[in-house]
Amino acid sequence: MIESFFQYEFLQNAAITGILIGIVAPLLGVFIVVRRLSLIADALSHITLTGIAASLLLEKKVSGIHDLNPVYMGMVFSVGGAILIEKLRKVYKHYEELAIPIILSGGIGLGVLLISLADGFNTDLFSYLFGSVTAVSRTNMWTVLIITIIVLSIVILFYKELFVLSFDEEHASISGVNGKWVHLLFIVMVALVIASAMQVVGILLVSALMTLPVAAALRIATSFKQTIGLSIAFGELSVILGLYSSYHLSVPPGGTIVLTAIIILMMSILYKKVRIQLYTKGETI
Repeated sequence: MIESFFQYEFLQNAAITGILIGIVAPLLGVFIVVRRLSLIADALSHITLTGIAASLLLEKKVSGIHDLNPVYMGMVFSVGGAILIEKLRKVYKHYEELAIPIILSGGIGLGVLLISLADGFNTDLFSYLFGSVTAVSRTNMWTVLIITIIVLSIVILFYKELFVLSFDEEHASISGVNGKWVHLLFIVMVALVIASAMQVVGILLVSALMTLPVAAALRIATSFKQTIGLSIAFGELSVILGLYSSYHLSVPPGGTIVLTAIIILMMSILYKKVRIQLYTKGETI
């Protein structure tokens, strides 16, 4: 694969895009998991699928539209879904978690309708669902790079605000943190990352890359920053090994990336269990 990497542009695009996604997806995933919003990634991924289906439908039904990139339509729908989640959280103040299943259900329903109108699945839509090494263009790679830079910059600038909001929203409000706008900015970042990751990981599996590395890191890490570092490390390892396996097995990369993340999670659980047992034996001796 290393020789092919320098020979084929599509492999370069997929590898670089995957590495970038391996950084920002687990990074945002840490804040998502800590805030108990893991399902928000699933909701936004289904909204992104709706955007992809809408783009493919327009391309098929409207004459003259042939160069419409489905990624950008997916981003528009994903960001729109993120904003709607925030609006619904205000409507259901005492049941804020209802906003996520509402958007999730709506996304699935509208997505199925648009896919049916577009005469069912085709090769393009299948690659968006489960990822494709060959589907990532150089333009998509640059788009992901720009999103990565934006996300990293915002997380660095608003790290304290995001940290406080993740653990204690009331304390954040008392401290003068504008939780409304910081949270809106955060879920818009999540929406953009989900939409940009779909070509490598796949829409149906992208939420796993945001949560599985974090779940593995939580079993080992002893601090919040260490959790972030280990999550990114596990995410990168999952992407690199997953892409390598995908290339040699000729299968969609989404499945191999997620299965690699599952193996890492199982190893971290086993490591924690063995460590506890050794510690217990040491105390009894």
